[in-house]
Amino acid sequence: MKEAQPLMVSLGFTAGQVPAGTHICQIYTDDDERNDSLLKFLLSGLQAKERAACFSEKVDERQMNEFFSKNGLSFSELAKEGAFALSGTRDIYFQNDYFDPDRMLNLLTEFHRQSVQSGFVGARAIGEMLPEVQHIPGGERLLEYESRVSLLLKDVPVTSVCQYDARAFDGATIMDVLKVHPHMVVRGAVIKNPFYIPPEEFLR
Repeated sequence: MKEAQPLMVSLGFTAGQVPAGTHICQIYTDDDERNDSLLKFLLSGLQAKERAACFSEKVDERQMNEFFSKNGLSFSELAKEGAFALSGTRDIYFQNDYFDPDRMLNLLTEFHRQSVQSGFVGARAIGEMLPEVQHIPGGERLLEYESRVSLLLKDVPVTSVCQYDARAFDGATIMDVLKVHPHMVVRGAVIKNPFYIPPEEFLR
């Protein structure tokens, strides 16, 4: 029996397509680059009838509404239909001032389950990690979390972009973050990450 081919999706901010459930790291040094990627990623998913979520402190409803309106979509309608959710990074990642990888992985699993159940063709999420993760309880499990996300997405294909501001983290931390993402954004293209350590190996 022929194995089913994975759904191929557009990221909106790069050429070509990637399999649904791809785990991508975007290290940025420019706020316009971050916003451009974030907005185009969400737009391409919503236009393809995927369900989308954004976890960021750097964009607000006004910006989203303006961008979606220019592209023929209604922010309020999408939110009302459950097609799109915008939340602050702290609200999602740092509930009760604690970073809990298990809760986050359950959240991703449930997000995908509800998306499929509601008739969306797929699901995608983009989130920016804040440097304060290094100073809150549970934050020492960040790399474990990112590595386990790569494992989870093999079965729960939420196309995921993790944004990190290179100006807010030191170089060693950025290198560690790259090791737990199979794909990275380089000059506007998604490439296989040469620094990647597979989760089966990393988590040992």
